[in-house]
Amino acid sequence: MNIRCPHCRKEYSIPDERLQAFTGNITIPCPSCKGAIVVQTPSSPKGKDGPGADRQSGQGKAEQTSATDNGTALKERILKSLHDLPPMPQVAQKAREVINNPASSFKDLAKVIETDQAIVTRILKIANSPYYGLSGKVSSVQHASVVLGSKTLMEVLNLACSSDILGQTLAGYDLDAGELWKHSLAVASASQIIARRVNPSLEQDAFSAGLIHDAGKLILDPYILERKDAFRSFVADGSDTFLNAEKHILGFDHAEMAADACERWHIPSLIARAIRYHHDPTPSDGDQLCFIVHMADAVALMSGIGAGLDGLLYTIHPEAMKFLRLSRDNLNEIMGTIAEYVEKTTQSG
Repeated sequence: MNIRCPHCRKEYSIPDERLQAFTGNITIPCPSCKGAIVVQTPSSPKGKDGPGADRQSGQGKAEQTSATDNGTALKERILKSLHDLPPMPQVAQKAREVINNPASSFKDLAKVIETDQAIVTRILKIANSPYYGLSGKVSSVQHASVVLGSKTLMEVLNLACSSDILGQTLAGYDLDAGELWKHSLAVASASQIIARRVNPSLEQDAFSAGLIHDAGKLILDPYILERKDAFRSFVADGSDTFLNAEKHILGFDHAEMAADACERWHIPSLIARAIRYHHDPTPSDGDQLCFIVHMADAVALMSGIGAGLDGLLYTIHPEAMKFLRLSRDNLNEIMGTIAEYVEKTTQSG
């Protein structure tokens, strides 16, 4: 299907099979001007192969390449280069252990966080942002612990640990500074909202998984930049995704890369699994958190808080909304909430 943005008049091509997870009209953001494009989806029924069928174009090419020694060798080489824990998982993981220890105190938690003064500065900035309603009132990490409570402080800590890392410019992915950060914020917030509706016990893990679901892009960016011509050629006609380009050219994608890195960093397997299957939760055997992050990623892209043409080609699992008991009205409500969250959280206090 060919579509044209009514605002900037640019045209794009979307394969019909990409739209089969939807019924009726859907709204997607224009990759160029971010304006809303209303698309009438095909009325034909879903493919006869059902939810487990392969819905990704270029799959044959990806499987053939990923089975080669080159893909495996490259991934092992990348993983071996990840010697030390970056601040994001390291400090957050230690803080999680303290919070889960019933004998610990707010003072113990503050001591762990205060090992990295850069993170302390970012925590205070975020805690004093308009979203938390405490502008100018939080003066220390221990004060933040008392005022916000350990659960909310963990959320703020995750944000603080990831803000600089996810805020980088990623030349390989053509992402300007802050684009990945805002998208990650949106997915984290949407994941938390959906988890609160379907399984509140997953709320904190959903936020964490949503926040770092695209961490694999940070790892792969320099390797993609080295092969930029091959990637541009693969997606040139607009009918295939950057995700499939990763599989074809590298032999694996950023979700797989991030999940393997999480295992090395001893991040809980529940979170690593959700990251691994956030593009397609079919192989997760009905794992709730995988479906939550997958749906949150789609909602963020539908809200226009994403990056690049892949947003137009994103395929939502046909059973995701039913599995998570979500309606179109629910999605519209979530879209409004996450847009406000991203705007307020990224504002200075």
